[in-house]
Amino acid sequence: MTSNANQYTWAGRFAEPVSDLVKRYTASVDFDKRMWRQDIRGSLAHARMLARKGIIAAQDLADIERGLGVISEEIEAGRFVWSLDLEDVHLNIEKRLTALIGDAGKRLHTGRSRNDQVATDIRLYLRDAIDDIQALLKQFRNALVDLAEKEAATPMPGFTHLQVAQPVTFGHHLLAYFEMFSRDAERFADCKKRVARLPLGAAALAGTTYPIDREFVAAELGFEGVCENSLDAVSDRDFAIEFCAACSLLMMHVSRLSEELVLWMNPAIGFIRIADRFCTGSSIMPQKKNPDVPELARGKTGRVYGHLMSLLTLMKGQPLAYNKDNQEDKEPLFDAVDTVTDTLRIFADMMDGITVRADNMEAALSQGFATATDLADYLVKMGLPFRDAHEVVGQAVKAAELRGVDLSGLSLGELKSFSPLIGDDVYSVLTVAGSLAARNHIGGTAPEQVRAAIARARFRL
Repeated sequence: MTSNANQYTWAGRFAEPVSDLVKRYTASVDFDKRMWRQDIRGSLAHARMLARKGIIAAQDLADIERGLGVISEEIEAGRFVWSLDLEDVHLNIEKRLTALIGDAGKRLHTGRSRNDQVATDIRLYLRDAIDDIQALLKQFRNALVDLAEKEAATPMPGFTHLQVAQPVTFGHHLLAYFEMFSRDAERFADCKKRVARLPLGAAALAGTTYPIDREFVAAELGFEGVCENSLDAVSDRDFAIEFCAACSLLMMHVSRLSEELVLWMNPAIGFIRIADRFCTGSSIMPQKKNPDVPELARGKTGRVYGHLMSLLTLMKGQPLAYNKDNQEDKEPLFDAVDTVTDTLRIFADMMDGITVRADNMEAALSQGFATATDLADYLVKMGLPFRDAHEVVGQAVKAAELRGVDLSGLSLGELKSFSPLIGDDVYSVLTVAGSLAARNHIGGTAPEQVRAAIARARFRL
């Protein structure tokens, strides 16, 4: 056996060293070293359990704790030397630990395998990532509510089919996104319950012959329970897929908001301005101000969708238990974490950089007969069946369109020509303010209800 082969913990069975090409192809240390904190945390809990059960000596535990403390300091300070030859974060740390404390470092791996070790590290990492995402989601939702409160009574067109439909307030519109992102927060909280189950103790696939205490390790690491089946424990990546699904839904909501921000910023619509620090210019057209942040968020949404499909495809053909395929779970998972956290951080800041152009919003309401449904409702309250009222208002809209005016621009005589039930009080329902105020129920767009919804949102946050 060559010395090159002997550097691997598993090299005893092999007659020749791994080729450099295979080393590069199979190594994961370049991307999984970000889990070093979780790896050390898991190793400390495992070592304490081994000592508690008398599997290793108390002095071994003391040496392991001291050595892992040194390694933590080295990594934090940037002095730790990561080796491609040692494949991954786990072997790099173990090799350094053995160099620091000798045989006690070799005893650390008693009763565990890299299979259950990496599954534990990923779950610890993802649990931490979910906590970070939840904090950012809260910050972003607060920013949405802050802007909604400022614009609780600002009228704007509500759209269906991207055509003017009925008046709403901008605050009400923003609260729709608050609801979307609140559901995202619920999904991450639910996902975390299934992440927080301990695989450690499953060893390679069948468990271990040592008298371990998995519940002790779970409590040390803050897990809610243990994985009940050793085969499933080392091969399960459902939690990572579920996480990426939650990320994909969140990014879909980000993308919908981004699409509206891009449309609203277009000078032809001009509903908002986005602060310059979130925009870029053109290399050739000096007048341009491009909404790059929301545009890029739309693009990054597809990237996160791709990570979800990658993990689903990765797992679809795997037999039990662990397979090397699972090494490919980390890069999509890590990139999904990075993309979502960066997106939430910048969008929370961007909400504070949005200026609403209320005059343009209100002007747009006069272009699409937004109070037509209010006129139909008025006629129904006068006793006309809704289908008949719908037809009457359709005729009135046609006449107003030919005249180039809004419904409120038709004279009382013109309106009465469509239905004698119309009285001189009709103009109160044809105003935007009247239309908004009339929808005064929970979930409605009346400013009074929007402010009540904001109060409920702040309580939920």
